[in-house]
Amino acid sequence: MENEPEIQENADKKAARAFRTISEVATELNVPAHVLRFWEKKFPEVDPVQRSGGGRRYYRPEDVALLKKIDYLLHEEGYTIKGVQKLLKEGTINSVVAEMRSEDAGARPAAPIENTAELDSIISELEEIGGLLKKVI
Repeated sequence: MENEPEIQENADKKAARAFRTISEVATELNVPAHVLRFWEKKFPEVDPVQRSGGGRRYYRPEDVALLKKIDYLLHEEGYTIKGVQKLLKEGTINSVVAEMRSEDAGARPAAPIENTAELDSIISELEEIGGLLKKVI
């Protein structure tokens, strides 16, 4: 019975590569669901999978990663929607976010490095490659 709480805790967590519903993403980013739907219109790079029966949205991990960057730039760094759109168009959003976060880290004690940081970096690079491929196709 000792392992029971641990088993329950693991059952409550989704796999890192699992798709997320709009309510899960809204909760994670601490924004209302309508804001996510608005961002989808303003940032076509955010393209959740929608079911044909009812249109329920499912966000891929790369969508969630991009939404986190958009949220960071809009709410933490004071960018405008047009400013973020420009970064996405230029393909520089990842480098700008990384630079700003490194500057922020210099102002306070460094956070411990986690394995997820490396994964986020790889996902970001793949997002950029995907964006370039979309332009070519």
